[in-house]
Amino acid sequence: MSENKNLSHNRKKDLLSKEIEHIDITKFDAREIISSMSKMSFVSRETANAADIYNEMLKDKNCTIFLTLAGSTSAAGCMHVYRDMVKYNMVDAIVATGASIIDMDFFEALGFKHYQGSQYQDDTELRNNYVDRIYDTYIDEEELQICDKTIGKIADQLEPRSYTSREFINEIGKYLKSHAKKKDSLIEVAYDNNLPIFCPAFTDSSAGFGLVMHQERNPKNHITIDSIREFRELTEIKIKSKQSGLLMIGGGVPKNFIQDTVVCAELLGKNVDMHKYAIQITVADSRDGACSSSTLKEASSWGKVDITKEQMVFAEATSVLPLIASDAFHKGEWKNRERKKFSNIF
Repeated sequence: MSENKNLSHNRKKDLLSKEIEHIDITKFDAREIISSMSKMSFVSRETANAADIYNEMLKDKNCTIFLTLAGSTSAAGCMHVYRDMVKYNMVDAIVATGASIIDMDFFEALGFKHYQGSQYQDDTELRNNYVDRIYDTYIDEEELQICDKTIGKIADQLEPRSYTSREFINEIGKYLKSHAKKKDSLIEVAYDNNLPIFCPAFTDSSAGFGLVMHQERNPKNHITIDSIREFRELTEIKIKSKQSGLLMIGGGVPKNFIQDTVVCAELLGKNVDMHKYAIQITVADSRDGACSSSTLKEASSWGKVDITKEQMVFAEATSVLPLIASDAFHKGEWKNRERKKFSNIF
C-alpha cells in the first residue's frame, strides 16, 4: 500500500517517465543456463526440454516453424525477441493477437513507447491522466488513439475490397518503410523477409478502431477483413510444409487457429501430418477444461499435435522465453535454414 501512496501524487509526465527496455537475446548467451536447468526439476527442466525441442525444429530442414503470440509480452519487453527470431530466420510464419502486432509493435514503430509502472497504481488517477495500464506497464492513451487513426488512414489509401489480416499487415509493412520513426519493427522485418503475419481476431485491437473509422468515412467504398480466406491461406502453408512445429506464447485464438489447420487440411482432402513439434508457454490452468485452449496432449486427441515432441511450460513467458530464444540463437542451428518466404505463395 505504501507504493500506492507514493505514486498517487504523480502526473502524466511522471507516470510515463521510465521506458520499457526490450531484452536483446544476441547480447547474452543462455546456453549454460539452459544446460544447468536441464539437470534440475519443475519449470526449469520443462524450460530446458522446450529449448531442446525448439533447437530440433530449427535443425529439421523440413520443418516450418509457426510462432503464435497471445498476451502482452511484446509490451513487457520481448518485442525485440520476436523481431530477432524473424531477422535470424528462427520462425517462418506468425499467428498473433491484433494487440501484439498493432497496439504494441506498430505503436512503437510510430515512435511511441511503453513504460514501467505499478500494478498498485490508482486506476482512477491513471484514467484521469489518460494512461492505460497492462498490469505494471503503462501506455499513453492519446498516442494509442493516434495509432488507431493511422490504421484508418492506411486503409483509406487502399483499393476497396476484402483483405486478409496478412494482406493488410503487409500493407502496414510497406507504409513503415517510409514512415517508421523506429526502424526494424517486427512488422517491417517480416515485410522485408516475406514472412506472413496472421491476426485471426484482428479487429480486437487498435486495428478494429481504425477500420471502423475508415468505414465510417467511406460507407460505400471501404476495405473489410476476410478471416475465412486467411484461415485458408494459413492452411495452405501447412499443406505446403513437409513437417511443422509450434512455438506458442500464451494460448487463445492464435493457438487454436494454427492447430486447426491440420483439421482444415484433412477436410479439404489433403493428407497432412499433425504438427510434429509443439511448445506452449502459459500460466493458464487445465483444471477448468481450457488451459487457454487445451493442453498439447489433449490437442492430440483432435489430430492436431503429435505428442512425441511436445512440452508445456507453465511459466510467465517473459521469464523463460528470452532464455529459450537466446539458447537457440547462440547454438546457431538457424544459420543452416533456408528462408521459406511464404508470403510469396499468395
